[in-house]
Amino acid sequence: MTAAMIVVAIAIATAAAFAPPRPPSSRSIIVGRRRHLRRKNINVDVCFVKASDSIEDNDNHHLNLVCKTWIFRNIHPIYYEVATDNRICIDDPSAATATIVPILLLNGFGVGTFHQHRLMRQLLLESRLSCSCGEQERSRYMIYGIDYLGQGNSWPTNCDDDGLSINECGLAYSADTWLDQLEGFIQEIVVPSCCNSSDDDEKHFGLVDTRVHLVGNSVGGYLATMIAHRHPYLVSSLTLLNATPVWGLNLPGWDGKLPPPPFPRLLGRTLFESIRNEDVIDKYLEVAYVNREAFDGTFNDGFNDKDKMGRPLGKMIRASTEVKGGHAAFASILWSAPASEQRLSTYNNDGPAMSVNFYRTLSAIKVDVLLLFGAEDPWCTPAIAKRMHTALASSSLSLDRLSARRYISLENVGHCPNHEAPTALAKVLIPWLGGTSSTSSNCNHDDESRSVTRRSDVSLLSGERLCEPWGVVSIREIPIEESRNLNVLDRIVSSIIG
Repeated sequence: MTAAMIVVAIAIATAAAFAPPRPPSSRSIIVGRRRHLRRKNINVDVCFVKASDSIEDNDNHHLNLVCKTWIFRNIHPIYYEVATDNRICIDDPSAATATIVPILLLNGFGVGTFHQHRLMRQLLLESRLSCSCGEQERSRYMIYGIDYLGQGNSWPTNCDDDGLSINECGLAYSADTWLDQLEGFIQEIVVPSCCNSSDDDEKHFGLVDTRVHLVGNSVGGYLATMIAHRHPYLVSSLTLLNATPVWGLNLPGWDGKLPPPPFPRLLGRTLFESIRNEDVIDKYLEVAYVNREAFDGTFNDGFNDKDKMGRPLGKMIRASTEVKGGHAAFASILWSAPASEQRLSTYNNDGPAMSVNFYRTLSAIKVDVLLLFGAEDPWCTPAIAKRMHTALASSSLSLDRLSARRYISLENVGHCPNHEAPTALAKVLIPWLGGTSSTSSNCNHDDESRSVTRRSDVSLLSGERLCEPWGVVSIREIPIEESRNLNVLDRIVSSIIG
């Protein structure tokens, strides 16, 4: 969620505090037991458990999550995680021919990699199932999660409440700063890690895809779009999960570089203290999610069954704000500008930077793009998703059928499908990621020798209904004709936002 949406969320949450309690959901909620889905007579465990239950789960035994630190700009420690399925190299004699496929999950605002753990786990389990069914070539997914500088566990060393430390001086928590961080991370960590055959955990694998699949939720989708436009040679595909088409407020009088002047410092401190109040966070989550059970601690919220069981998402968000530097970082984000047009071009780097137009940038993306939107999102509504879909379909690549531009709607899902619908997401994403690029110039050298469906043609389970522990998710692919047929109100609203 961008800074503009944060201010709106405060107003919504404050109003919600005086509203009557939400009536119990009439949807069927399944708790207290493991759920099994059956495909081709093979059971796959969705692996969500009620917080009070003890569990013994052999399916998760070989799933591995490693926490690491990378140094950005030779000074700022950045927290990141890598999730893998070690069962492939242990149990599978064909592992030597498996392809290492890197995926980078990009968070929304105000959360850390903990918000991606459910999706990480489900992607690995669904990948294992697909390979067991013979539906895909053997692939080994390396799933990365990262905390942006000034979010989660990534903070300048010795940062100060008011942004006065030497490591914060001149630092702006802006779109361009986060984009520099992500671009450096991909080039310095993701690509070299996949190519490093000396690593004990990777030496079994002979084939490597050195381009990364980007999957971004909310502001993570905004950032992913900019990266895919700047560096298409680094990106294999782009998936937007309720992406926001706008960035911060870009308020006048300050460029967002720390330390802040007196008024931004005061406003940033006041708003930051308001928005990180646990009651406000809880009310915001009630608006952002359709199913309260998805975030209130009823179900496991960690990568492993015994990790963070029963801890509400709101408490994890609050905990990530208990650091010095949060007030100054929040003020900088409020005043910072969107990604600059100047930085998206190798030409004309002199002169003032111009703010990027999200939809124009999206339409120029050269890689395959999948829109995966929760249909009940109160901010990034279906109208905004349809405008993105229309922008993608109007590009020359789409008109010439050289790239895939598809839109999947997830019914009974809100703003964060990676956390509220991880099972449904994984079942759509694994076929998408396993498909070959629809742009011939982006195909791997070995694509011609493999029987792989292009992403423009791969089945994405449209019409299916899948069960999450807290409710049922309906999957529907939206045709471009429907996206182009917006009513007058939706056209106005989607034009205002972005």
